[in-house]
Amino acid sequence: MNTGPQGVFRALADPTRREILVHLSRESLAIADIASRFDITRTAINKHLAILEEGGLIKREVIGRERRSSLVPAPLKSAFEWLGYFDQFWDGKLSDLQREIAKEMQEEKGRKK
Repeated sequence: MNTGPQGVFRALADPTRREILVHLSRESLAIADIASRFDITRTAINKHLAILEEGGLIKREVIGRERRSSLVPAPLKSAFEWLGYFDQFWDGKLSDLQREIAKEMQEEKGRKK
């Protein structure tokens, strides 16, 4: 299993896998239920599920004749914490940008007088 930020980011890199996680955040689903929500083959869905499982983001269990997948949200925390660093970075950069825009708007008002 490739847990930790690398496995999580690999799993999240694909938009189909992100959408699968959204569905699984609502309920656990069998592969047939997941495949019916996408315009790709069941084999492709199974490959996506394998990557999500390797990243530790889902667990799959056999219930009767079905293999159901469900979300395991805990690994998302490591990715969220890592991204938090960049959140702080952008807060500062956006504040700088806001100050520059305000400064330019004041200068523009001064020129129009």
